[in-house]
Amino acid sequence: MRKISLLGASGSIGLQTIEVIRQHNDQFHLLAFSVGGNVRVAQELIQEFSPHVVSVQSKEDCETLKSQFASTDTRFVYGEEGLIEVATLKEVDVLVNAVMGSVGLVPTLHAIEHKKVIALANKETLVTAGHIVMEAARKHQVPILPVDSEHSAIYQCLQGEKEKNIETIILTASGGSFRDRTRQQLEGVTREDALNHPNWSMGAKITIDSATMMNKGLEVIEAHWLFNIPYDDIQVVLHRESVIHSMVEFHDTSIIAQLGTPDMRVPIQYALTYPDRLPHPTGKRLNFMEMGKLHFEKMDFDRFRCLQYAFDAGKAGGTMPTVLNAANEVAVDAFLNGKIEFLAIETFIEKAMSKHSIQLNPDLETIREVDLETRNFVRSLID
Repeated sequence: MRKISLLGASGSIGLQTIEVIRQHNDQFHLLAFSVGGNVRVAQELIQEFSPHVVSVQSKEDCETLKSQFASTDTRFVYGEEGLIEVATLKEVDVLVNAVMGSVGLVPTLHAIEHKKVIALANKETLVTAGHIVMEAARKHQVPILPVDSEHSAIYQCLQGEKEKNIETIILTASGGSFRDRTRQQLEGVTREDALNHPNWSMGAKITIDSATMMNKGLEVIEAHWLFNIPYDDIQVVLHRESVIHSMVEFHDTSIIAQLGTPDMRVPIQYALTYPDRLPHPTGKRLNFMEMGKLHFEKMDFDRFRCLQYAFDAGKAGGTMPTVLNAANEVAVDAFLNGKIEFLAIETFIEKAMSKHSIQLNPDLETIREVDLETRNFVRSLID
């Protein structure tokens, strides 16, 4: 029985993690979770799982839950300290980090220090502080198991392989909601248009990132840190069907790929069961005869400028990926709330990166300062 803590239980990945836990309740036990501001989901999960610790975003919601569940043994906490408490609960074996944004960084570092296995779905943790996180993981001998479908695919492809034999990592991208539109056709697109992803069911922020291709850009930076691969050895290819989740090419020209139907529960479950596998009885199996063909296209970096910005930020290093991520989070939130146009997302990212003076090898305090400064700068442009 693996004991699980889950950060971001009310989000898309969090809810699918709950599905996996339910499906294999003889294998997993949810001991602690956070839900941000979604009190309703918290109430339902408390009744179902009787967790030891629950964290919410605000003190008010914390007090509400305390009064509602006063007769239980559940402890209620809030804010960043609450996230840390969920992440480091003594009895827990595995932390699933499924929160959105850079808020996931500090709890992850604390969990690593407490030698928890990290199942990582929070891109921003590695994007903003990959050098700190991976060094901490090495120091404390803690595995970082990727939950993103692309990084899980690479992780699976590399089982039994030697790092020195890797030639190229190939990340596949669906192209998102607007893959068949020109830049001119993107002018005036709506929130609803952008949230209509052709293949995957994801949260709003990730779906917008998929439409701009920033999601893939963040994954490039993640891959660099997870697999210790230079940026020049990471490729992105447009693959409409989302059947090949990613590939690894080796020096001898062999390519190993991981395939499957688009279902996030598969990489979630793999991270929770590694190095073993469990059945996925409700999953749809891949039928090659029905599928018939797979398609691949070269990535257009002028069409998807956010992907180019991510490569640029990653290669620049230091605090630049922090700027990329913070500017993107603020711009995407502004688009989702009707404050800016879709194409303006990349405009604000480019302005923030152009303004920034890189600080190399930043410590955690510097990263958090740059993150806040960038957010304030982009908000000042928008407001």
